[in-house]
Amino acid sequence: MSGYNTWLREQNFIAGQWVGADSGQTIAVTNPVNDDVIGTIPNAGEAETLRAIDAADAAFPGFADMALMARLDLLWKLHDALMDNQGDLAELLTVEMGKPLAEAKGEIAIGAQYVRWFAEEARRAKGEIVPAGVTGRRILVTRHPVGVVGMITPWNFPSSMLARKLAPALAVGCTVVAKPATATPYSGLAWAALAEEVGFPKGVVNIVTGSARAIAGAMMARPEMRKITFTGSTEVGKELIRGAADTLKKVSMELGGNAPFLVFDDADLDAAVEGAMVSKYRNMGQTCVCANRIYVQAGVYDAFVEKLVEQTRAMKVGDGREDGVAQGPMVDMDAVEKVESLLEDATSKGAEIATGGKRHALGGRFFEPTVLTGATQAMAFAQEEIFGPLAPVFKFDTEDEAIAMANDTVFGLASYAYTSDLARAFRLNERLQYGMIGINSGLITTVEAPFGGVKASGMGKEGGSQGLDDYLDTKYVCIDGI
Repeated sequence: MSGYNTWLREQNFIAGQWVGADSGQTIAVTNPVNDDVIGTIPNAGEAETLRAIDAADAAFPGFADMALMARLDLLWKLHDALMDNQGDLAELLTVEMGKPLAEAKGEIAIGAQYVRWFAEEARRAKGEIVPAGVTGRRILVTRHPVGVVGMITPWNFPSSMLARKLAPALAVGCTVVAKPATATPYSGLAWAALAEEVGFPKGVVNIVTGSARAIAGAMMARPEMRKITFTGSTEVGKELIRGAADTLKKVSMELGGNAPFLVFDDADLDAAVEGAMVSKYRNMGQTCVCANRIYVQAGVYDAFVEKLVEQTRAMKVGDGREDGVAQGPMVDMDAVEKVESLLEDATSKGAEIATGGKRHALGGRFFEPTVLTGATQAMAFAQEEIFGPLAPVFKFDTEDEAIAMANDTVFGLASYAYTSDLARAFRLNERLQYGMIGINSGLITTVEAPFGGVKASGMGKEGGSQGLDDYLDTKYVCIDGI
């Protein structure tokens, strides 16, 4: 094998073995560029997931007790394996998901950075000694791995979303059962192949594909699984939280977004347009943190729109493996139809198409990058996540008006603002109801900072020093008679 086929695995990885579904049933995986079948994956369900949980549970004591430096050495080797095979892993990602190859290479790189970060950060997962209120007593606070962790990851970042769950879990000594998205499973299964290659003990990393409901149901039912971490829609996240209640599992949820992108009159306009392009069109607009609503102050509205339209029209659309392609296909036809539905709603309420606005001439799942002007709060995308290459531009007059419109959503994941007023930047930090705020930056995800939202956008953090917390239990020990 050569190229991306080196890492394409068509079986699940359970207890250190590559296996099919018990039923022998498979699911075809297609390339979104042309609908060609890339390969198949097992259509596994409850029984296979329960075996994976058993394997992870059996492996947990030994892995948790492994010398810290030995465990972290495995993570360093995993980091190196990712970067040594970056090109092949990126091509595999592009083939199954559609994003441009440059973006896919960036995704593999940041996944490796998460592995490296948590390999370093685990050495600082400290406890503390607390002063006791009485003589002869010592109070110790210690931190310990939670145990077996269930991971459910999305299709839009099939490698890096698993990286920022796997890395902290493995770093502190947890074992894992992960379910990648059915649309993009191969990047998830590649992590199992990499873990096997660098020498993780059997049962520490298990990857299961197939029925989301059956796999998640098995995860929820077993008390041995102590934590569930999920990235995806708010609706599914709520179901998982309810399902975790019976066995009182820890949960961390990175859910939907509806990111506002504010441009004030005093902004560096060229920088704001560049930031909007990166934020809006990265991954064909299929990211939970991409600009969903672009609010521009009246004084620079026309100039901003002109520049945004010019750059949007200049983007090359096509197969992500071709040179210069900035926009690939959307993940499926449902996604295309959702963008069309939001466009129809907006234009029926007075919005105008400045560029794009229809399926691309390439056909299939390709859609023209689109800019809409005259957007208002009455339009559906003011409340719904677009998840596509549609950039609606709203106009506002005052800072208070912009903040009110930005906060007018149940979501609270990411937000962005461009301004040269330092005082305004601090006011935005106080008043914007979002877990992440980018001031004069449209690309803010980084391993050193906590990624996560507030309100209906979830709970828990991934990345930063806070990223270890959800994989650790805290114990208090009282020693008396000293």
